[in-house]
Amino acid sequence: MDHILLIACGSATSWIRKNLINARGGLYNRITQRIKLMPFNLYETEQFVQTLGTKLPQYQILELYMVMGGIPFYLKEIEKGKSATQLIDEICFSTQGLLYEEYAQLYHSLFKNAEYHIAIIEALAAQPQGMTRVDLSTHTKISEATLSRTLEELEECDFISIFQPFSKKKKEAIYKLTDLYSLFFLKFIKPNKGGGSHIWEQLSKQSTYAAWSGYAFENICMMHINQIKATLGIRGVYTKHSSWKFKGNDELPGAQIDMIIDRADQIIHLCEAKFTKENFSINNAYAAQLRLKKTIFKQATKTKKATFTTLLTTYPALQNKYYLEEVDNEITMDKLFKAEEF
Repeated sequence: MDHILLIACGSATSWIRKNLINARGGLYNRITQRIKLMPFNLYETEQFVQTLGTKLPQYQILELYMVMGGIPFYLKEIEKGKSATQLIDEICFSTQGLLYEEYAQLYHSLFKNAEYHIAIIEALAAQPQGMTRVDLSTHTKISEATLSRTLEELEECDFISIFQPFSKKKKEAIYKLTDLYSLFFLKFIKPNKGGGSHIWEQLSKQSTYAAWSGYAFENICMMHINQIKATLGIRGVYTKHSSWKFKGNDELPGAQIDMIIDRADQIIHLCEAKFTKENFSINNAYAAQLRLKKTIFKQATKTKKATFTTLLTTYPALQNKYYLEEVDNEITMDKLFKAEEF
């Protein structure tokens, strides 16, 4: 009995941290190694899908990732010989599909008093650009102590992420729902239960798909910030990243930017994410929009740093005159599928 090795593993990260890592009893200061197993990134997902014998193009792997994230337990449901549309239909909308009823079971299996966690998740799902703690408290009516604990548990289990807005105080931090399956379930599965066969083929042609896919792609870009930095050649530069929103005032109109990469070497990337099935084409109106956003950002923040407009796209944008005038950098989908370098 002198040589006992205890290995504890599970999805309830917050429980493990509270009862084992931060335990005050016999396990105090006896933890020899901590391993936080993260979901697969796109590179690892592509490798995993190939081990299943499936040969899908990166665009369709990205579509699947937008629905179920990099969770191997979900990804193992992928079958060879089927398209992403077929797989999403069967896994998410069939009554026999793994993800058809997973949502409620997921939270209740991980958390005690899961109704608080679900209330926060659903509040954030309705506000894709995120909410402050004050907004969440007002919307959910959850007590301060319970709200603190619940937010901590959701962040610990990677359901939500916290972003510090550019040049804002810590108390103005933004909470965002970044669990891709939860977002997809609330947007499409829950309101379309019992909708019949081939429902995803129909839903993916509606305008709501464009809004959801854009936000999901933006989240995925945030998750792959290291691949983006490597592509920009700034892997060794200290950066902070977040989205940016300006409500507007008497002098300037409101503006919103998908992702800001604030570099320590006096450069800021204003990133615009565009999820499209074909090569994106910038027209005069969109070029004017990019130009206006940059102007508003510089005046509203009063930054002295150089600002670069950076496109995050699925396929390369057409390099027409508007592109050449307004775009400084472009990062395409294939760059997100690169292995992360350390």
